[in-house]
Parts: sequence; C-alpha cells; structure tokens
Amino acid sequence: MPDQSLPEAPTPVTRSTGARAPKTAAPAGGSSPQPASADSPAKDLTRRRLLGAAGASGLVLGTAGAAAGYAAAPAQATPLSSVGAGQAMFHVKHQPGITQGLQARGHLVAFDLAAGAGRKEAAALLRRWSETARRLMAGEAAAHDDTDVARDAGPSSLTVTFGFGSSFFTRTGLEKQRPVALDPLPAFSSDHLDATRSNGDLWVQIGADDALVAFHALRAIQKDAGSAAKVRWQMNGFNRTPGATAHPMTARNLMGQMDGTRNPKPEESDFDQRIFVPAHSGKDPAWMANGSYAVVRRIRMLLDDWEKLSLKAQEQVIGRRKADGAALSGGTETTEMDLEKTDANGDLVVPLNAHARITRPDQNGGAAMLRRPFSYHDGIDPDGTPDAGLLFVCWQADPLRGFVTVQRKLDRGDALSQYIRHESSGLFAVPGGAARGEYVGQRLLEA
Repeated sequence: MPDQSLPEAPTPVTRSTGARAPKTAAPAGGSSPQPASADSPAKDLTRRRLLGAAGASGLVLGTAGAAAGYAAAPAQATPLSSVGAGQAMFHVKHQPGITQGLQARGHLVAFDLAAGAGRKEAAALLRRWSETARRLMAGEAAAHDDTDVARDAGPSSLTVTFGFGSSFFTRTGLEKQRPVALDPLPAFSSDHLDATRSNGDLWVQIGADDALVAFHALRAIQKDAGSAAKVRWQMNGFNRTPGATAHPMTARNLMGQMDGTRNPKPEESDFDQRIFVPAHSGKDPAWMANGSYAVVRRIRMLLDDWEKLSLKAQEQVIGRRKADGAALSGGTETTEMDLEKTDANGDLVVPLNAHARITRPDQNGGAAMLRRPFSYHDGIDPDGTPDAGLLFVCWQADPLRGFVTVQRKLDRGDALSQYIRHESSGLFAVPGGAARGEYVGQRLLEA
C-alpha cells in the first residue's frame, strides 16, 4: 500500500442543530452513568473512533476489520445499516477520492474564478473549502449555515477532492508554477466536445455512499464559493451501493460489462510510480508532490445501438465474457488474457480490435491509469435516445504517458468506439493531501 500519514481519529461532535452522536446522559442525582449497552450511543462512539482510525490509511472501510477495496470495486460489501459509518480521512498523504473504492453517488463540479478574483481570493476559497471538506468527511455539520440535509446520517465514506485547471494559473498570476503536464490534451476522433462543459479553473470531485450526504457536501461547497467563483459545469453520477452484492465485485457500467478489471492495485510495487507525482520528480513543480493528474471525460454510451448487438457480438467488442468478466481466452476474471489463442478456424479468440486487448499496459508501453468513474443518466433526448454513459475519471502521475498514450491507441481501431462518444473533457492537477493545519493547495498559493 502507498504510505499514508496517520492522523488521529476525529472525535465525534454534536451538530449545532442537533446531535448526530449524542452522549450518554448521567442518571439523576449525579451518580455515574450506566455502562453502555451493545446498541447504546456510547458504544456507537467507540465504534466510530475505531472506524476513523482504520480509515487513516486513506482507504474507506465499511466495518471494523473489513478489507478495503480498490478503485474498480466497492469499498466493502457491508450490511446496509452500517454503510453510513464508513469514514475517509481528510489529512492524508494523497487527497481522498483517489484510492478509495467506488462510491455510490458522485458529483463532479468545475468552477471559474469570478472577474477580479485572483490569488488572494483563491487562497481564501481553498481555505474555506478544505475546512468544510474536513468537517463533513468527519460527519460534522458545516461551520456556517448548515442545511441539515445530512442530519441523522454518518459520514457515509464521503470524500472531497480538489484540483486546478490550466486556466487557474493565468487567473492567479502563477503561470511559472503551472505544470507542463497540464498542456492541452490532443484531439481524438471520438471527440464531440462541448466547451461549456469542459475544463475550468477549479475542479471538485465529491463521492459518498449516500445520496443525501453527497448532495449536502455539494451544496456546502457551492455556498462556500460565494462571490469568488461560479459553477462552470456540474455532472452527477452513481455506482452500485456497497452491500448490494453478496461479496465485493468489480463494478459494471451501463453496458452491463465489468469495468475496471485490470486497474492498477495499491499493493503493486509500481502503483505509486504510475499514479502519484514523486516528491522530487524533476519535471513537476514541488507543490505537486504526492499529487496526481485527473483526466475527466463525459462519455455518452450509445445504448440503443449497443443493446441491438447479440451477447456474443458484445463480448467480441470488449474481449471479455459479460457474465463474469473473464477474458474470451478462458479462465476467470483475473486470469491473464492469452492474446495468441486461436479457435478451430485459426481466428484469434480475443479480436485484434477488442477493447480489453487494446487498453492493456503491455500493448501500450506499460502505460496505465487508475480508472475511478461514475455512471450517469441525464434523461431522454428529444429523439427518444437515452443521455447516459460514463463520467470517466482516471488518475496518473503523467497524463501524456497514461491517458493520452492509451486513448491514441484506441483512436486507431477500438471496436468500442462506434458505441461511445466523448462529449466533454477536462484535465486537472490535483495536489497532495493537506497536512494538519494546512489547506489543499497552500504550498502553491502561499509559496
């Protein structure tokens, strides 16, 4: 696992508008309180502290002693009654929302700084946002004017992640601190990009395992922006809820395919090298140490066309069995794909243009990225086609070596390309996690 800081677990607090975790009251007459029962609030507090400490590694845990998932699978298949108890930590080496398991609800939001707002206003905004994120991720109320939307709920594995777009550096006079990695992405043949829903000065990713908790964080972040920044675009997504399957599984997308089988895993020896900027990279500015670069793409799935295909045809497009995610060459989901295996007619079992073949790191010079998407459904177009697909979010230490390398390969002949359309795009520099007493981006804005 990547090394993470180990902050003290936060002590549960009482909301200003009502206690989320009330204390056990002492009996009349001033005698000592009775021992807590198995279901008492005091027992719940002890459990919350334990969960907080367990989450200090930066991974979301469902229940005490549970095994953490990684990007392509839910964090933990826990009983639904305990989903709210999961807690991610704010003060960690890498910002939350990167290595956590997929979350049931997500909001992706880009902001542009207001006219006249610069470095000073941006620093004040990031300070407000960081404090709000810290409080809400701990299950506390917002510091001011809390809406009570998340009242009665636990943290629900809430994560809030902040990033900077290329234009941010011009707006704040920090051009010399702009990473070269934020150079614009090249155009691709599947691009049908809407500029109004692409890029942005600032980017915020919100994820939680409860829709109300996620919306509560979204409203708090939007309110904190005040007059300093305005929403440029917002996208809302979802994934399967932890506990909905009998055991943790790789997620499925809206095409019904398992999505993320070959994601890099934190326990792999080169995980940090692929996903996070090292402390002394030589090519990235110092403020990006322990950070990562996020590529965000709204990918429309042409579901009406896809669903007309037979099961066999769908599997040929992907290169994997739909039922269990196993490669068409045989075995289970985790069995290594045999790229040379042929059938009785001498044809490759995994077609040359199969999506799973083309995206393999060993077919792209070792290029890899950590995919952590959300599905989306924004209703029906006037012609009756569903506006649905994938809010694609991928993380890498170098987007040119990660996303761009793989997408260029896909551009040259991916069988899936005729069933998808890239409709918006963004690239953001996501700095490392804030240390105690710091806000996210402080090492950039106060350098």
